[in-house]
Amino acid sequence: MRSNLYDHECQDSEGGEADLHKMFAGCQKNPGHRQFIPIDTLTIKHLPEIHRNKDLYALIKAVADLTVRVDVNMVSHRRPEVWPQSNRLYPFYNLSRSSNMRTGSGMIRSAFKCPDDSTIPTSKCWCRKCEHSDSASNAWWEFYVDTATHLVFDDIEARHTSLRLFYDRADSPAVFVNKVKVARANVEDDRCLLKCVTCDDILGEMLERKWNHYIQVWTNVKDVYQSSRDSHKLMFIVSHPHGCLKQVSIGQWKDKILNKADDKVSRFTYKTSTCPGSSGAVVNCVGFRIWWSDLVHSGSLKSGLNYSGAGFVI
Repeated sequence: MRSNLYDHECQDSEGGEADLHKMFAGCQKNPGHRQFIPIDTLTIKHLPEIHRNKDLYALIKAVADLTVRVDVNMVSHRRPEVWPQSNRLYPFYNLSRSSNMRTGSGMIRSAFKCPDDSTIPTSKCWCRKCEHSDSASNAWWEFYVDTATHLVFDDIEARHTSLRLFYDRADSPAVFVNKVKVARANVEDDRCLLKCVTCDDILGEMLERKWNHYIQVWTNVKDVYQSSRDSHKLMFIVSHPHGCLKQVSIGQWKDKILNKADDKVSRFTYKTSTCPGSSGAVVNCVGFRIWWSDLVHSGSLKSGLNYSGAGFVI
């Protein structure tokens, strides 16, 4: 597939945040963004008529609640020149140490409170506010974010990465988390798992509630669509096109491409709309039996199809 690669879908912005709305307005891939639905206007009537199911609608909203914008302001010198087993240039390889802003998307998974155990001297919050403080918090929340490795490659880049949460409307409060580590990354599969932290009680408790709600609504949906998944091929993506407010695109996947070494690992191609800024967004192929998707949006092909990274899919 890499030989047919057209492009990644990070949104580059030399002018930073100020230029993102200009890029949205001037989009050449999806002029007018007619296939994108702002999350705050989404209703059950936006779903295909045969899929107007309250549980599916609740799942899309729950995924949206956990979707974040990922902002990166560094290019690691460790990036490879080309994709594995390919002669295609790896994104941003030729921009090593550049501090231009690029944005993509990701999804929070597994938010939890860390024990308040003051008897363990190293048990302290490691957020930006606390990491060099003599009065670091003894209680904090950690959570993970699924995104693409071509967006956040390693810890060099993670140190210059921040997450914008709950960016659902133009007037949404600016909620950022700016302490991020790479928990694991796979270049070939284009999957990156970020580890993040906050000791903001209100934010931490909210993320924990939203994660638990996601698990509940996913459980309600997971079996209903299993028998029809290969015929209806329903899927959706929640992302931040051009780094702007959160949008939903609903469509169909086209092909499931099995990994030759492991038939439980697959990539998907799809017609569902994406834009620069969608890189790293979780790809939700409805009916596959996974708690959270290992599939993230990776790029677009010359054919006009979009495609995911590889993930564990059953």
